[in-house]
Amino acid sequence: MTDWNSVVDADYAVPADRDLGELVRELSRALADRDPEVRDGAPYGVLDTWLRRGVIDGRQRLELGDEMAARFGDPEVQARTFAPLVLGMIVEAGGFRAEWVDAFARWYPAEEDLRGYDEELGWLHAVAHGADLLDRFGRHAEVDPARMLELAAARLTAPTGHVLDQLEDDRLARAVAHVLTRTDLSERDATGWLDAVDAAFGADRIVTPVPAHVSNCLRTLRLLYVLADRGVRADQESDPEPLHHREAVKTRLAEVLDRIVKR
Repeated sequence: MTDWNSVVDADYAVPADRDLGELVRELSRALADRDPEVRDGAPYGVLDTWLRRGVIDGRQRLELGDEMAARFGDPEVQARTFAPLVLGMIVEAGGFRAEWVDAFARWYPAEEDLRGYDEELGWLHAVAHGADLLDRFGRHAEVDPARMLELAAARLTAPTGHVLDQLEDDRLARAVAHVLTRTDLSERDATGWLDAVDAAFGADRIVTPVPAHVSNCLRTLRLLYVLADRGVRADQESDPEPLHHREAVKTRLAEVLDRIVKR
């Protein structure tokens, strides 16, 4: 097994005596490992760095992306929930296949294990990691942003008994806000995805105690309203970017939030 910490210490240089393809396959396996020290440790940084530096070329990027798309169906939760992180790295590095979007869209609203953290497995973060990939796809020129907004609505309305507790709702709100900066979105597309939330959680459909998925949705939409009002940053150093159709989005968010909490 490769000593990935040594690779990090060598400024991420590819070991001279190893085949790159074999190393990439080993990294891929590490990113699905049950041991969080393996999965979320040095291999993660090595793979990210090699993708950003172009060490992993176009063909290898596509092969790795295909493997991650297939991993959305893996029986191991940590394998499924780290697949979007790797796919996000690949897309950032210039790799893309429409089939990856399809695989992600099938998995994201259907994932049932929404734990942020597990004592044995470490960070899982299905909603947050999925939100990061939704963000990446939602700003990609070859992806319909309206589809990603509809996917966010599907995730928000999917029944669950788990209350999000590791800021996953914030990550999803920011991802949606980033998608809503797309200037090719029509006003209808920028607001229409909220119709599914309204239909699922309108005042006449909510019982008490409030179900976990309704609470998750409320918190996500409340932060999204703040981001619609103030803009969303691409990173900590950048200025807030305004959402396209800002006022229409705020108005529709307020209507939906009002209907959900109305008693």
